[in-house]
Amino acid sequence: MNTRHLFLVGYDIRENPIRRRALRDVQHHALGGQKSFYECWLSVGELQTLLAQMRQRIHDNTDRVVFIRLDGRSQSLQLGQAEPIDSADYFHIA
Repeated sequence: MNTRHLFLVGYDIRENPIRRRALRDVQHHALGGQKSFYECWLSVGELQTLLAQMRQRIHDNTDRVVFIRLDGRSQSLQLGQAEPIDSADYFHIA
């Protein structure tokens, strides 16, 4: 079974070329996000692959990447101009 978990993936990467590559890696899995934070449903294998990609790309002394596991069953709260993520063409099978 390929169970996926919801993660908030964020990064702060100084160099533009590295940041663009990281963006492509993360957006491949993202449901939605804003600038450098994305909500991603990841299986264990996908998480390991994305972690490995980020480890190869970033500079430990200047860059930061964070993976925060979220409870996919919880309701989100939007403030300001935030809109809920449209997942009509996506569903999660647990």
